[in-house]
Amino acid sequence: MSMSERIEARLTAQFSPLRLEVIDESHHHHGHAGWREGGETHFRVRIATRDLDGLSRVAQHRAVMNALEAELKERVHALNIEILPTG
Repeated sequence: MSMSERIEARLTAQFSPLRLEVIDESHHHHGHAGWREGGETHFRVRIATRDLDGLSRVAQHRAVMNALEAELKERVHALNIEILPTG
């Protein structure tokens, strides 16, 4: 399973999102800090879920980061999180 698939599966299980996009942006960071051969190090996550409604932006981001704790420790160097409206 690719890292993108793992991230998608973990966030789907944790938040039952209405919308979810996991975009591997590693190719934009070739040669930069944290980049590794084979990529899968830099990601953008766009998520819309009612589970994050009412939380501050910081709390929303913390919730996503906590859900992806294992992936962040293993291989993911950078994660850009975009919380989308649910309405």
